[in-house]
Amino acid sequence: MTLDAVARTDPGPVRESNEDCFLVDVDTGLFIVADGMGGHASGEIASAIAVESVQDVLLGGINPDETRLDRSGMDEEEEIRERLRYAMNQASISIRKTAIDNPVHTGMGTTLVVLLIENDEAHIGHVGDSRIYLFRDDRLLRLTRDHTVVQQEIDAGTLTPELARIVPHKNILTQSVGYHGPVEPDTLTRPIEAGDIFILCSDGLTDPLDDEALAEICRNSEPEDLAEVLVQKAIDNGTEDNVTVVAVHIQD
Repeated sequence: MTLDAVARTDPGPVRESNEDCFLVDVDTGLFIVADGMGGHASGEIASAIAVESVQDVLLGGINPDETRLDRSGMDEEEEIRERLRYAMNQASISIRKTAIDNPVHTGMGTTLVVLLIENDEAHIGHVGDSRIYLFRDDRLLRLTRDHTVVQQEIDAGTLTPELARIVPHKNILTQSVGYHGPVEPDTLTRPIEAGDIFILCSDGLTDPLDDEALAEICRNSEPEDLAEVLVQKAIDNGTEDNVTVVAVHIQD
């Protein structure tokens, strides 16, 4: 199977700057979206540091031996997920060091979603409320669970998903790279199939468009047009944030 990918990012109709950052590397199968936060252009700096740090770790072959006392029982999939966890924590360290060296950036951080495709498997890591979806057989499946206060309330049964989309605190994060220090990313591995489309996105896409709307757009768009169409739909539906979409198509 081969990979093809398209991406688009846009500051949106409200924000003057774009604090999102992304990476598309078809040759290595590495794809990243980061949504930065912080004043004085700090969000833009944090997201760029995160993308660069993860790329350096995953593609530089850095061995994260020091992150576990005993890794002897890990299989290959667990090893890759450990690399993802290590890479995201290295990104967090780099962001915090930059903020310490330049206090004007104190408090900056970023969300982070990473997709690494190796040996016909998709390995995923995520922190924050940027998301990864899988579109397969005309169905859209969300592969990540937001690290937000409202998601905790949904899980506890005190808030419905419908209300969660409109409450004032919907974007308060429980984890972010940099700002929250060490992170515990959610990771998973799943086999890929020809025809799969993985969608990485910032919350500028999912704030104005729910999963049902996203699925309908996927059904009615060609893979090569999907990033462009999704971003434009978010803008047309009144997004107030930066919007970034990376769409990765698995081809036979």
